[in-house]
Amino acid sequence: MASLLPTRKPVEHSCSTRTEIVVDGTGSGAALSAIASETAQQILRTLRDGPKPVSAIADDAGTSLQNVRYHIDQLCEAEFVEPVDTWYSEKGRKMTVYGLAVDHLVIRFEP
Repeated sequence: MASLLPTRKPVEHSCSTRTEIVVDGTGSGAALSAIASETAQQILRTLRDGPKPVSAIADDAGTSLQNVRYHIDQLCEAEFVEPVDTWYSEKGRKMTVYGLAVDHLVIRFEP
């Protein structure tokens, strides 16, 4: 029997072309720490292929759902990743689909 809810629909998402972080001691540390971990970097690499729900990100990154959720929260707060759509699992559970919020990141150091 076919599902009444669409399980996966194409996601049209475009990210900003550039984001700049200015490291000057006034709060840039949170953004830098969000991308410092190897897991966060793997999540960003995974999302370069396109938007995905947490379960697909965890599979691609080879880590747990809890670990991905933690890093996704950090990356969303730093505005590197954003929710872009909602899909439904085969069991009808709502899944947030995440995509990159930026295409290029520039880190600039100022005194």
